Amino acid sequence: MTTPATPRGTRLAHIGIAVESLQGILPFYQELLGLPEVPLDDADGARIVGLAAGEPLVELLEPAVADSPIGKFLAKRGPGIHHLCFHVDDLDGTLARCRAAGIRLIDETPRLGAEGKRIAFLHPSATAGVLIELMEY
Repeated sequence: MTTPATPRGTRLAHIGIAVESLQGILPFYQELLGLPEVPLDDADGARIVGLAAGEPLVELLEPAVADSPIGKFLAKRGPGIHHLCFHVDDLDGTLARCRAAGIRLIDETPRLGAEGKRIAFLHPSATAGVLIELMEY
């Protein structure tokens, strides 16, 4: 994929929150906080609901199957923040810089994520315990 002519800079894209039940938590976000839903595709064994919270989204992630990444996360840690996702202008270049700096990568090469966007994850052991997703604009 080509880099945009005008770089946008790295920005927070979404916060992924692992939940046991979308049905149980959606009323809080939609009715009490008033966050409108943004249609998103399911991915990686998770049912995903996007909620508009300014420019970044809140993504609620419910496991579709117990052995999915979200299912394993919930079994080990319970509900809560699963990851932070950042939009980047050049995913390949960002991964190369991370690799050169010794950052442990979960995805050595980009792959297609939800909505057909190119993504890659960085291992939390290299990012102060936070799972980081990088997504190309």
